Amino acid sequence: MKSLFRAVAVFILVISGSGLVAGQQASGSTKEKSSGSKRLATVDGVPITETQARTEGAASLDSLDLQTLKAKAVAARREREILEDSVERIIADRLFQAEAKKRGISKEELLAKEVQQKISEPTAEEIDQFYEENKERIGRPKEEVALNISKYLKREAEDNLRGLLIRNLEKEHHVTRFIEPLRYNVNAAGRPALGPVSAPVLLVLFSDFQCPYCRSLSETLKEVLKHYGDKVHLVFRQFPLTEIHPNAQEAAEASLCAQAQGHFWEMHDLLFDDQSHLKNEDLKNRAGKLGLDIGAFGACLESARYGNQIKEDLRAGATAGVEGTPALFINGRFLNGSRSYEEVAGIIDEELKSRK
Repeated sequence: MKSLFRAVAVFILVISGSGLVAGQQASGSTKEKSSGSKRLATVDGVPITETQARTEGAASLDSLDLQTLKAKAVAARREREILEDSVERIIADRLFQAEAKKRGISKEELLAKEVQQKISEPTAEEIDQFYEENKERIGRPKEEVALNISKYLKREAEDNLRGLLIRNLEKEHHVTRFIEPLRYNVNAAGRPALGPVSAPVLLVLFSDFQCPYCRSLSETLKEVLKHYGDKVHLVFRQFPLTEIHPNAQEAAEASLCAQAQGHFWEMHDLLFDDQSHLKNEDLKNRAGKLGLDIGAFGACLESARYGNQIKEDLRAGATAGVEGTPALFINGRFLNGSRSYEEVAGIIDEELKSRK
């Protein structure tokens, strides 16, 4: 893939350079002047223009453009994350120093007493539970990863105890944060949605129907909708990762063809229910189960009617730094990957509290 991007970059440079030389050496034909497109080559005197070359290389140029948009957004997000993490480390250090001084001990002694000495070795049951919950992602036998799981659980316990200590110390000291969460303006108009548009919390989801983690998050968001009701507005945007999910594009189109007949969310559920059968005939069978007009659905699917809309979703996601799926924006705040109900609800609660 990298070699493809380099080839496209060289191609663009050649276009620019060739256009300059052509302009210096010859004025070109009258037709070429009127079209405003640079001449890049000729065959038997017939010009090949930049417009024609760009049309021929449209798919590769689009891919390069999306990668550029993603890179810019990811860099901006990473910069903000670094600043936020740095501020939190400084806050924690000052709180620890103040508490240690108050107790007449060193910061190291404080952390040993309140954190390290309270950490216990993970039990076999805890290691087994973690492995069972994550074995699809781990992809290796438990015996090979048990030690790493134990270390991970100990680090997690340490982080939790440090976090608890910081929260308790913040109650005794005046801490004010002025860094607002990084927010992306992700347009949600004209896409499948649930919940009132006037809801105080907007959830914009970029998802792929062949992605197992997207299926998991979709279940979480169903619980979110049940719990928060008219306080949230959920919007679904397409982000098929066709490089690794060969049926994702057509499944995305099928969901929008179903939306044209008023049944997007029903098709959404059927697609996620069985991700191993997403070929053309499978999609038509699902349309039949929903009682859709099969002729209209089939014509819609065969014509790739919503291809441009899906491209717009891909571009919108790339502009906001979406690299994989699922990607969820909560009032513009970015959450990547499948998240627990508690994680999503925690941010929603923050948003609702801030709007009061």
